[in-house]
Amino acid sequence: MNIIDSMEYNDLLRNFGIKLKYYRIKRNLTQEQLAEIMGSDIRYISNVECGKRNITFKTLSKLSEALNIDIHSLFEFN
Repeated sequence: MNIIDSMEYNDLLRNFGIKLKYYRIKRNLTQEQLAEIMGSDIRYISNVECGKRNITFKTLSKLSEALNIDIHSLFEFN
């Protein structure tokens, strides 16, 4: 079963945001620091973490690189 089939879209965004926040804090980064590393805006990071924004594959790649994690780690929801 595909994760998107088993989870509502808003739940996916919310869970992704929670996972992003987890890894950001684990790396001792503030939202502002992560935004700066990515060349993004702190409001954008905040909205993604709150599940209010969807992201592109390009941004997903930047997040993965900035947090030094594999992309799939951001989608491991337990």
